[in-house]
Amino acid sequence: MLVHCLESICEEPEQKRKDVIGLSMERIYAPWRMAYIEKNEETPGCFLCEYPRRRDDESTKIVHRGENCFVILNIFPYNPGHLMVVPYRHIPSYDLLEEEEILEMGLLVKRSLRVIRKAFSPQGFNVGMNLGRVAGAGCDGHVHMHVVPRWNGDTNFMPVLGDVRVVPQEIDATYRALREAWQSCGE
Repeated sequence: MLVHCLESICEEPEQKRKDVIGLSMERIYAPWRMAYIEKNEETPGCFLCEYPRRRDDESTKIVHRGENCFVILNIFPYNPGHLMVVPYRHIPSYDLLEEEEILEMGLLVKRSLRVIRKAFSPQGFNVGMNLGRVAGAGCDGHVHMHVVPRWNGDTNFMPVLGDVRVVPQEIDATYRALREAWQSCGE
C-alpha cells in the first residue's frame, strides 16, 4: 500500500521508497535462523517428546518437570522468556488431553507467568496455542501452550520488512534467569 502511494506521487518511486521508509539495505542477515532451519530438517520425530527423555535439562532448556507436563524455554523465541508448557504425551490437540494434563498445564501457565514477572518484569503477556500448521503451529503434532512476555515497543519494523526478529538477550542467560526465578517462586 505504502509503496503504491509513493509510486503514484514520486518521480523516482524506487529511490523515494528507499529514502522514505529506510529500505536502502538490500539484505538483513540473521545467521541464528539457520540453526532453526537445519534443526527442523535434521530432527526426526518430535523434539517435544525427545527432549524430556534426554534428562539434560540445561542443554534442552527444560525449566521445570511436572508429573504430566513440563516447561521449556523456546529457543527461537518471540521475546526473551518465551516459555512453552507441554504435556509429556504426544497429543495433537487440546481437546484430546486428559483432565489431569489440562489442570497441570493451567497451573504451570500460572506459575510461568509469576516466574517471568519475577525474572523480567514484562508489561503484559500473550498466552495461547496454535493448533495445526495453518494456525501457525511449528510443531503441530504435539500440543503446547505458549507464554510470551511483552513490553511496550518490543515489536518493530524488523519482522515486517526483513522477516527477522531481534531478541535482545542470549538464550543461555535467559534460561539461567528463568531457572533461578522458578526455584525461588513457590508452588
